[in-house]
Amino acid sequence: MCKSISNIGVLTSGGDSPGMNAAVRAVVRTALYHNKRAFGIYDGYQGMIEGRIEELKYYDVSNIIQRGGTMLGTARCAEFKTKEGRQKAYDNLKRNGIDALVVIGGDGSFTGAHYFSKEFDLPIIGLPGTIDNDLFGTQFTIGFDSAVNTVVNAIDKIRDTAGSHHRLFFVEVMGRDAGFIALHSGIGVGAEDILIPEDVTDMPKLINKIKKDAHTRKSQIVVVAEGDDFGGAQDVADEVKKQLPEFDIKVTVLGHVQRGGSPTAFDRVLASRLGVQAVKSLLEGKSQIMIGFENRDTVEIEIEKAIKHHTKPNMKLLELVDVLSQ
Repeated sequence: MCKSISNIGVLTSGGDSPGMNAAVRAVVRTALYHNKRAFGIYDGYQGMIEGRIEELKYYDVSNIIQRGGTMLGTARCAEFKTKEGRQKAYDNLKRNGIDALVVIGGDGSFTGAHYFSKEFDLPIIGLPGTIDNDLFGTQFTIGFDSAVNTVVNAIDKIRDTAGSHHRLFFVEVMGRDAGFIALHSGIGVGAEDILIPEDVTDMPKLINKIKKDAHTRKSQIVVVAEGDDFGGAQDVADEVKKQLPEFDIKVTVLGHVQRGGSPTAFDRVLASRLGVQAVKSLLEGKSQIMIGFENRDTVEIEIEKAIKHHTKPNMKLLELVDVLSQ
């Protein structure tokens, strides 16, 4: 183990995701287990620049594993993109004796961590915390499973009322650049169609399918990722309404409800495993890596690779929609 690391800081950055608290808890308690001190940095890089840093003890992270959001808070920080801002942040870390850092976030957070680590020769480990599940080097990101389950629960309720009124619902889910949530939740709820950014929307095909299914179904659900090439759910619904004016069409935008709520058991276990490994990797002298999850085990990947590449959904899953929604 690397004896030079004594004080480990942890922060959450970018969009919050269920399971971040479980990751913070794991980092803090693993640091204490190895007789190191742990420090929480509040509101991400902004808090680092402003010096909002506190030492965390064992009981400071009690009773948080089941909570959504992040106890440390998170914020976007334009100042951290400047050399002066990063210098302020580094000075505050040194003032608190912090000699290693764990950053929980997405590719934007990792980009900042990558340059910060190189600039000040500071050991940094990243943990993938984003509901989008689009980070390269990991099958699952912290919060993805919880977000999918939130969407499934919501659409199950929409299906009940849609069936009662013989309605066609377009449900918009998060996924500006990636269709993982739409694809997995759509299959999970038995959606009639799923529209994602990675696949060009074939409007004539969609119209024909809706018309055909209307004769055999009490309701229809189309899940739309917000980044779909045709537009959001409202744009798609407006076009369908023009061509099928006789249909009773409704639009539901689930929005930030997908970020909130208690993390699933899967996300709690995932975040715990990744958090423990992050501290272990730091103490082994490693830096500028992300701890991911592949083939049921933790893996290490260079942060630079994680931010340069993006994972794409398994497009074969779209074939399931065609088969199962007949």
